[in-house]
Amino acid sequence: MAVCLLFTANLAKAQQKIGYVNFSAVIDGMPDKAVIAKTMQDYQKQFADQYQAMQTEYQTQGAAYEKNKSTWNDAVRTQKEAELTDIQNRMQAFTQKAQQSIEAKQNEQAKPLFDKVKVAVSAVAKEKGYTYVFDSSQQIMVVYPDGDDLTAAVKLKLGAK
Repeated sequence: MAVCLLFTANLAKAQQKIGYVNFSAVIDGMPDKAVIAKTMQDYQKQFADQYQAMQTEYQTQGAAYEKNKSTWNDAVRTQKEAELTDIQNRMQAFTQKAQQSIEAKQNEQAKPLFDKVKVAVSAVAKEKGYTYVFDSSQQIMVVYPDGDDLTAAVKLKLGAK
């Protein structure tokens, strides 16, 4: 009975095939990546333009403050300082919100591409009899044989370069 269990365990172990794919290389070769990059560049430019306008407003009001502060009474000077502080606070809040929006947009844009690659990896793994496939671009695997690299097959399936 023990010999039978040992034989079955060894047979199950022998049937598991482990491969890897370089996700980054596959995605870099896909034409969709250029479209996403252009979309993100345009999206980021909107924030950069808006931030530049805020910065120009701050610099203009700062220059006016420096030029006129000696002629203003304490109440006006305090009000102008508060206005400058308000602009700084709005710029900081805008920067944080912009970063969050850009990150969310990047994730939204990249998800269909990643999903497409995952489907292709699954299909190639199934075709070639692999039980597990790791992402070698994450550099978590220390040793892996060249023969188990599925990157080229996945690129071929996706029509990527």
